[in-house]
Amino acid sequence: MEIKVLRSVLASNERIACENRRMLDDSGTVMVNIMGSPGSGKTALIECTLERLKDVKVAVVEGDIETTLDAERLGRFKVPVVQINTGPLGGQCHLDASHIREALEKLDLKALELVFIENVGNLVCPAEFDTGAHYRVATLSTPEGHDKPLKYPLMFRTADLVVVTKADLAEAAGFSMDMFRENLKKVSSAPAIVTSVRTGEGVTRWVDWIKNSLVVLK
Repeated sequence: MEIKVLRSVLASNERIACENRRMLDDSGTVMVNIMGSPGSGKTALIECTLERLKDVKVAVVEGDIETTLDAERLGRFKVPVVQINTGPLGGQCHLDASHIREALEKLDLKALELVFIENVGNLVCPAEFDTGAHYRVATLSTPEGHDKPLKYPLMFRTADLVVVTKADLAEAAGFSMDMFRENLKKVSSAPAIVTSVRTGEGVTRWVDWIKNSLVVLK
């Protein structure tokens, strides 16, 4: 019974996700789903991206179980931000396609070029649910450890890109970049970009990836 229910839920989610993509395609808007653990640096990555994409019309869908803290951090950039708190909805550990549908309906998509989703902090559930995003980005901070691709393979297997964050803490955290790359190759063919918002390492490469993604879908 549980398997049948899960299949039904995923099938319904997939249908809505496809509808979301059609909405975005009709508006010429690209959506990027950024996923990762709590504290992996998702908000900081979006912040540094907004600082460098001032000529791009961007909105953010901010997902969390409770609070508007991350949305408030992004408020200084004067971009549209739609907050989704899953706490009142049962405390889901992810955003699904129906959550994103509600958010997209609150945005003027024809006036936007790019929508970021900052998914609920989790390396498990967000990987299972298609939101309708064109791209899925998995973030992994060095303090989390280089073994995470092996422990949470679906997150990395389904990602179009993996962004390693907090590279400046790698040595202190005992994070081996070589071991990480070896582990990632065992479960995924996704490329990886190593970044540090604090030092600026890899940020230009990440922003260029975003810009190229916009061009590809135009």
